[in-house]
Amino acid sequence: MASILDRALGLLSRRDHSEAELRRKLAVPPVARRRFRERTDAQPATAVSQDEIDQAIAYCHDHDWLDDGRFARRYVSRRSKQGYGEQRIRMELMQKGINRDDIDAAFAEAEIDRTAQAFAVAVKKFGQPLPAEPQTKIKVQRYLLSRGFSFDEIRSIYTNL
Repeated sequence: MASILDRALGLLSRRDHSEAELRRKLAVPPVARRRFRERTDAQPATAVSQDEIDQAIAYCHDHDWLDDGRFARRYVSRRSKQGYGEQRIRMELMQKGINRDDIDAAFAEAEIDRTAQAFAVAVKKFGQPLPAEPQTKIKVQRYLLSRGFSFDEIRSIYTNL
């Protein structure tokens, strides 16, 4: 239990993790994660039991080191500042095992003006004024879609110019 808890605390000390993400990382023996390093000990890697993982997760919850709601809020804030739209951030959080209620609460608390954010991302990439030629306009729209912005947000940056 001590070594699994040490690994959990080591992972959480580097950055926030969702519970599902932490469970997945703890289930893999540490030696198995070292793909390019040679093993220094002669003992084979042993699998970690689900009970040990549950105990470590419960300990982290008890000490408030692991909280999916807090993780979602911080993740939404960080990825929004990096220029990603709501759709992409939602998808990433769902892949990390965050439930929809925590995701919705994180976006409600963030209060981000998505249209202004989409405009800022487009201007940063393509300059101002934004291109109005059809071919270049399609490039802008495709880029913003890949960043996770909705059609309405993209359309509004051109109608509100």
